[in-house]
Amino acid sequence: MAGRPFESDDLLSIVVISYKNDRELPRTLHSLSPAFQQGVTADQYEVVVVDNGSPTPPRARQFAKLGLDLAVIVMDDPTHSPVPAINRGLEAAVGAAVCVFIDGARLASPGLVRRLREGLLTHPRAVVGSKGRYLGPVPQRIGMRHGYDQKTEDALLRRIDWKNNGYRLFEASIFDEPSGPRWMMQIGESNSITMSRQMWAELGGYDPAFVSRGGGYVNLDTWHRACNLPDAHPVILLGEATFHQFHGGVATNSPQKDVNHLHEEYKALRGHPYRRPKVEATYLGAFVHSPPGWEHDWKDGVNFIDLVDPNGPMARMLPGMTRAATGRPSFRARLVRRARRSRALRGVARALPAGLRRRLKAVARRVLK
Repeated sequence: MAGRPFESDDLLSIVVISYKNDRELPRTLHSLSPAFQQGVTADQYEVVVVDNGSPTPPRARQFAKLGLDLAVIVMDDPTHSPVPAINRGLEAAVGAAVCVFIDGARLASPGLVRRLREGLLTHPRAVVGSKGRYLGPVPQRIGMRHGYDQKTEDALLRRIDWKNNGYRLFEASIFDEPSGPRWMMQIGESNSITMSRQMWAELGGYDPAFVSRGGGYVNLDTWHRACNLPDAHPVILLGEATFHQFHGGVATNSPQKDVNHLHEEYKALRGHPYRRPKVEATYLGAFVHSPPGWEHDWKDGVNFIDLVDPNGPMARMLPGMTRAATGRPSFRARLVRRARRSRALRGVARALPAGLRRRLKAVARRVLK
């Protein structure tokens, strides 16, 4: 079952599925370009974009300046599910190993391709995946109800100048539900499932029985099945990720009540509710950025809003995304309320000279505004 191991000079294929991603795909491909990716050269990987029925499908010539080894396939008979498009991409890929981006709206961190290749080198039966993150301060299905949209996201990306420092994407994002809330934990899926051609053949690619719009739970199912192949060696990357751009995705940008039927499809096909794979995984990577402490030691009940650096790029996005978004007042609001209720603080304030009280109030307003 071992098969031929991936070698350092082997080609890696990256299959990217696109559907109505006119805004997002150019960014995704830029993030996969040799100019953005670190520690790899253009001849070490190819990118195969498969368009699944966009009114105006992308063309390879649009991205000629990126220096990618790029092929673009347009599906003649697109379906609501991306599964046929993914399997078409797996057939077209020529690399010794293949990575699948089921969502072409996800940016890659600068070291992703290098770490995927390194992960493949750890074991002949390696199944490598990165964690996923949402751009923005809260899960996008929450933020979208309170002002987070493509315009807001465009401003956020401009603010962090991500093309010149891709690791700042971590400052402007949070883990998505299948990946978080901590780095050192198993994942439920990955937008960069990577393994050898032989293992993809054993798996049979993505299961075409998943016919729901967007594929439903097919990506979670694929990661689960891949991790449970005979002698599979799951590898989860540290310090690298993919970042979901807001684009009206079926599972990521829809209210929870509108995606419950996707779980029902999974239960009907597999005979049980979805569960994360319980397998031992190797963690591989390093942190170029400095992860916040809560991503190492998560505590239940922590408010997403509380975790945003007040001086960071997402701070100005918080108005309107506090109580409504999380069900709790923000840290700032709770601090002000507690201060007003504190008899001790009121007593100290009364004892201060009037001029000093005014100066302290002015400082507090600037800090808490």
